Amino acid sequence: ERGHGPYQPHEPGYGLYQPGYSPYDDQIPDPKSLMLAIQNAKAYLLKSSTTSGLNLYDHLANMLTKILDEQPTNAVDIIENISKDVKWAQFQKKMDTLRDEHEILPTFEAAEKRKALFLKANGEEDEELEEEIGETPLPNVMETAFYFEQAGIGLSKDESYHIFLALKKLVSVQPIQTCRFWGKILGLEMNYIIAEVQYHEGEEEEETEEEEVIKEGEKGVDEVEDEDEEKKKEDEPPKSTYKPPPVIPKEENGTGANKYVYFVCNEPGKPWVKLPPVTPAQIVCARKIKKFFTGRLDAPVVSFPPFPGNEANYLRAQIARISAGTHISPIGFYQFAEEEGDEEEEGEGGRDTYEENPDFQPLSVAEMVDSLSTWVHHAQSILKQGRCVWLNPFQKSEEEEEEEEEEEGEEEKPEEPDELQQEIGPPLLTPLSEDEGIQNIPAWTAQPSTNLIPQYAVAVLQSNRWPGAYAFASGRKFENIYFGWGHKYSPENHAPALPPPVQAEYPSGPEITETRDPTLEEELAFKAAKEEALAAAEEEEDEEDVEDEEEEEDD
Repeated sequence: ERGHGPYQPHEPGYGLYQPGYSPYDDQIPDPKSLMLAIQNAKAYLLKSSTTSGLNLYDHLANMLTKILDEQPTNAVDIIENISKDVKWAQFQKKMDTLRDEHEILPTFEAAEKRKALFLKANGEEDEELEEEIGETPLPNVMETAFYFEQAGIGLSKDESYHIFLALKKLVSVQPIQTCRFWGKILGLEMNYIIAEVQYHEGEEEEETEEEEVIKEGEKGVDEVEDEDEEKKKEDEPPKSTYKPPPVIPKEENGTGANKYVYFVCNEPGKPWVKLPPVTPAQIVCARKIKKFFTGRLDAPVVSFPPFPGNEANYLRAQIARISAGTHISPIGFYQFAEEEGDEEEEGEGGRDTYEENPDFQPLSVAEMVDSLSTWVHHAQSILKQGRCVWLNPFQKSEEEEEEEEEEEGEEEKPEEPDELQQEIGPPLLTPLSEDEGIQNIPAWTAQPSTNLIPQYAVAVLQSNRWPGAYAFASGRKFENIYFGWGHKYSPENHAPALPPPVQAEYPSGPEITETRDPTLEEELAFKAAKEEALAAAEEEEDEEDVEDEEEEEDD
């Protein structure tokens, strides 16, 4: 192969280095050689690419045209981008009738969703002035986020402020007396932002009364249908005498596990959805299963034992469990109200109400970190029954007992079940030092927010039983919050409950055993015996007829 040397006549640049001409000489080149070199160079530039079909001559011409038309600053620095733009324009159809669909950025979509949070309704400014004068149920989310941020806990400032605005919208729409940012539960598809509220007196009761009226009306229709069915089905086979265990009723709104009402939304700006009240059966089943949340309230909960409800009910049950175990406050901040009848309340299962102590003297951060006895639970614990206050399901009122006596009459009374032992949980305002640990792990971990500047530190507590539950205290201010998956810590892997044992087969005997089919010989013998019996019966009838005739002749 030929190395570096003079150009051949068919190569671009031929003639530039011919004898008698040098670019460094002041001699005028031969016009014929120069034209030949230019033609060869242009032919090379017009050579099309085997991959794209473009040629360098047209591409450079388009680039220069674009640069001269737009005249960008520092064109030499963006020459590569100009080259890409020119190539990209070659593949666009000039006669396309479809409009270009501009890509919507995720940040733009998020801004559109949260746009409503920043808009003020008509007359809202006047309401804000009134709220500044009086008390407002809207919590100061940014102040709470500031304190938790000292310990590295919480959300970003943008998300906290968006939640602040979302709670403001909720308070302006619902008749809320108190409102609190409960926390955020993570899901596989979407998350849940949770608000804990209390209605004004009478607002929630009206809703429950309407539900009860509807249920009573439905019961009345069912009773009429049952009477008609009983008349039609008098000759039915005997029914089973098994009676399922009685259903434990849920606690009334404003008490126990249903003391607060909870609203949830997936993102700030989306509508708030009210969660239904929790039932004891849902809490009992939630303790036996472990499911991740999807972020869709209507999603089914597929588990064993089967959960009585959908994801909205499961979420409400987990909120009740987390609140009962992790809502704490500095000792002395709350106190029991001194009223008559306190002794009776304590005998029935402990007090369930408290009030803020106006003479509360806050402890130092060092004292609150050193000892867990300086913190107390201010939420009622949930019993194994699924309620905060134990209820005997077999205990009946006087009216029900009288009705049963009238219906039973002379019938024997059914055997009464054994008396259940009353469950008693820890009373309100119990110190954290009495909480049981998890094997070798304490139930709580307390630490200051910083050891470098202890005089400005904040006492922070972390729950080891419910990872993601935190509490802080600084002077007279304290707060509880939760950020997590909504699962309780278990030192061992979760093992689903085993299905119940298979029932025993019914004892087989001659009473229920199916008879075998007769053989052909037995059938023939049976027919012969039947024919003989018929013949004998006919003979007896004939003899009786003859005797009757003889008696008539004698008469």
